[in-house]
Amino acid sequence: MDGMQWLEALSYLVTIIGLPLAIGVFIYDRRRDRQNDEEEIFLRLSDEYADFMRLVIDNADLHLLSPAAKGELSEEQLERKHALFAILVSLFERAYVLVYEERMSRQQARLWQSWEDYMHEWCQREDFRNALPSLLAGEDPGFVATIQRIAESAESGSG
Repeated sequence: MDGMQWLEALSYLVTIIGLPLAIGVFIYDRRRDRQNDEEEIFLRLSDEYADFMRLVIDNADLHLLSPAAKGELSEEQLERKHALFAILVSLFERAYVLVYEERMSRQQARLWQSWEDYMHEWCQREDFRNALPSLLAGEDPGFVATIQRIAESAESGSG
């Protein structure tokens, strides 16, 4: 075999082995990048939820950490409570839009389940459920259907 035949044989070898290997590496990197992006989104949303919980603590007089409303609230307190519920619904919708999909991988389902748990926890509050209709006007229809289903489930479970 002369030099040209060796080069031709090596080019075939590269084509047969190298190309599928490169495609496999590319697919693996894309999958890993997608998973990293999903985890980054989840972490950012978790940070936003932690910020929301700091707001709840800063407004302890609204008794939002208690499962049920306590006593009468002033007009100003009711307004702050409604504003906090609006922030929370906005955060839940963002989580829905960024995380939820009809067909989720196991990783996506795990991330979504955390948000569904938060929604269920808040929907157990009667005052939150009562505020939902006005807070859901104009929101993503899929999100509206999801949180209404969760609210109905929480109401029937607590009723």
